[in-house]
Amino acid sequence: MKKYFTIIIAVLLLASCNKWLDVKPEDQVTKEELFLSESGFMEALNGVYTACSHETLYGLELASGLPEVLAQNYHFEPNDRDGYKQTSLFNYTDPNFIDRSDKIWRRLYTTIANCNLILENIDNKVPMTDVNRQLIHGEALALRAFIHFDLLRLYAPSFATAPTGKGIPYVTTFSNKTTQLSNVTEALNKMVADLTKAKELMKTADPIIASAYIVGYPSDTASKETVAPILFQQNRRHRLNYYAVCGTLARVYLYLDKKAEALANAKEVIDAKKFPWTKEQDFINADVKLKDRIMYPELVFCWYDNWNTDQTTRRFESGFAGFYIKADAGDKLYEKGGVGGEDRRYKQWFNLISDNSMVRYELLKYKREKEVNRHPLVHPAIRLSELYYIAAEASWDTDPAKALEYLNMVRAARGINVEVNTSSKTVFMDELVKEFRKETYAEGQLFYLYKRLNRGILLETGATAPATEKIFVLPLPNDEIEYGQR
Repeated sequence: MKKYFTIIIAVLLLASCNKWLDVKPEDQVTKEELFLSESGFMEALNGVYTACSHETLYGLELASGLPEVLAQNYHFEPNDRDGYKQTSLFNYTDPNFIDRSDKIWRRLYTTIANCNLILENIDNKVPMTDVNRQLIHGEALALRAFIHFDLLRLYAPSFATAPTGKGIPYVTTFSNKTTQLSNVTEALNKMVADLTKAKELMKTADPIIASAYIVGYPSDTASKETVAPILFQQNRRHRLNYYAVCGTLARVYLYLDKKAEALANAKEVIDAKKFPWTKEQDFINADVKLKDRIMYPELVFCWYDNWNTDQTTRRFESGFAGFYIKADAGDKLYEKGGVGGEDRRYKQWFNLISDNSMVRYELLKYKREKEVNRHPLVHPAIRLSELYYIAAEASWDTDPAKALEYLNMVRAARGINVEVNTSSKTVFMDELVKEFRKETYAEGQLFYLYKRLNRGILLETGATAPATEKIFVLPLPNDEIEYGQR
């Protein structure tokens, strides 16, 4: 791999609206200074999170952008403002697609480089508490695996179709030397190794595990997410915490078709009962100061919106120039005429608009209320519901009744009182995919589900795009191809 060697930590720290720690201006901070103290390591790790929250990554593009466009969740006019139409047609030679894809590749590998810089210095004899050293070490490993996983899910064939196919460079050193490609299985096994070590490090260190750590809204007196003595240990759901590591492991194991291991990690999150289902009155509340559109208590991990809180709103509130779904497509997606008529997601996330002979739905999931939002402005990364979906899929072959129970629990939490009841795995998987699509709409996960299952992508017309590598494997940036990686 052609190494993206830019050190971005100091620059990114200055962009954090949480003001984790006071730092020197970027031209006054050196790598040697950064790793001379515990606070320096904290700043370096916070810099990685801030980088990941950039609008070209999880702050916008990898959340509600490129993967969702590929999953056919939006309608675009031929001359759409932001140039996504050709991407929605799987035209990977389109200049707009190439520009976005290249930025994703470069920035993700730059964040990995900074994880590696932390990991190569973490064992230095710098005075640091054991808890903070374990947290920093564990989170850096977990971030490295999490980011590599998304690179693999975008730029390599799936394990289901090509387990020994060309994967991605799995970079574990901070160096300008070339890292050769790992095949798909090798890369996934390296992720498992990083995540397993991270899990071990964080099991005794992460404050979120303690019974005293109670998840909730910042204004709720019952919430105990900010009681830790230092800021670094607070709001653990805004970081790759212990349960988020379990959730990521569950994702990777399911991708590897290791269902028992996926189920065990999903159950660890579910059985902890740390993350409560969002109360109906909070989700549907008419008072915007009390309304929770993203079901914040259920987020196991989320990216803090550090960069441009108006970008997501603009994306969905720009009429025909923005991202929307036609009304008939939205009605079919949420099964309005059948079991989904009372689905709270359908009722609360979409606003019906009729103008210029086009009836469409505007997405409200990320709608911002100036100064009155009940929860921090975040992008969901891992939901409790996803762990139920993983547990359901992983359970089917050995315990279909339990699989149905997991799936129906999510449906009930969303106001769907008609249970899925079938003895057919095909029917069960069809229902699970439908529910996953409803739940994660505009969150960047559906494309990966289609790819893992080698399942055709449902188009807006009702037709299905075939499951092929031509669609599922994004081309590497041109300079990577020229460098001889593929």
